[in-house]
Amino acid sequence: MLDTQLLEQNMLHDAHGREFSYLRLSVTDVCNFRCNYCLPDGYECDKDAAQQPLTLSEIEQLVTLFAQKGIRKVRITGGEPSLRKDLPAIIKMVKNIAGIEKVALTTNGYKLTEKIQSYVDAGLDALNVSIDSLDPQVFHTITGHNRLQEVLNGIEKAQSLGLKSVKVNAVLLKSYNLHQFETFLNWIKHQNISLRFIELMETGDNKDYFENNHVSGASIQKRLLDLGWVEKIRSKDAGPAKEYEHPDYQGSLGLIMPYSKDFCKSCNRLRISSLGKLHLCLFGESGYDLRHFLQPDTSLNEKPEIEEQEYAQLDAYLDNVLQIKKQGHDLEHHKTGSMRHLSMLGG
Repeated sequence: MLDTQLLEQNMLHDAHGREFSYLRLSVTDVCNFRCNYCLPDGYECDKDAAQQPLTLSEIEQLVTLFAQKGIRKVRITGGEPSLRKDLPAIIKMVKNIAGIEKVALTTNGYKLTEKIQSYVDAGLDALNVSIDSLDPQVFHTITGHNRLQEVLNGIEKAQSLGLKSVKVNAVLLKSYNLHQFETFLNWIKHQNISLRFIELMETGDNKDYFENNHVSGASIQKRLLDLGWVEKIRSKDAGPAKEYEHPDYQGSLGLIMPYSKDFCKSCNRLRISSLGKLHLCLFGESGYDLRHFLQPDTSLNEKPEIEEQEYAQLDAYLDNVLQIKKQGHDLEHHKTGSMRHLSMLGG
């Protein structure tokens, strides 16, 4: 049992008074889809490809430290996290770390039907699946894959296994799926699914695509309000989405609007890359390497004499780095930082 008073003193805060309880953990930057807004030419190895992603032991050490500093929710992302064969082991290990209350997974749904049982058995609490169109042809055009029905079957199986939190993410694109807005709404009318519309974000390599396809989140928000949708109260560990409900719909809607005013004001999340770098913002200039603080292929519990020394150094380092976190991103000024494509950090 964590000491509550000590935990409150050791919580992660930045210089702007924001408190961090939510960690987005990338376990690979590799993705097998070719979404035209992210990896239109498919995944390409970069200069860091020779480095292996965090091991199970390194993930355990990092998440243990972050849990001791107030992190309560961990979202496992990629790239595409299901490409790691040890994903069930990662989910189980993270879920069993003292202080972690919720483990979520974001996936493109690849082989979800056959894999979801192992994720649920490992302790998965929440599932987010990317589906940018409910039309098979448009889905193929956007993702490069004919897997829509497979993904939908995986969602259905997840619900049949009792997974209570199932969300679907859709990036709205002017030239591809914006005309399917009503189709999406009709889909959740009789399904207990949270559908989230995500505003397309500009990255280092999609400037022209962004200019041709960006849909203002504010315009979608007005459309929903005009249709009678009502905003819900956010929970403390909620992600960036504004959630809406409607008495005539079994499902709910979320809007992620990074270009909206004060979007960063309620930021409660930090990001760890698959190589162990802490990113203070999705669109920050660089990551802060944490890996050199970790012991390779050991558990913190196996070497307590190392844990205390390394913990103290990393603990102080995190507190110092958090004070550098900016009040907001500069997306509105077309400054995308070091973010070349969204698979680098899982969006």
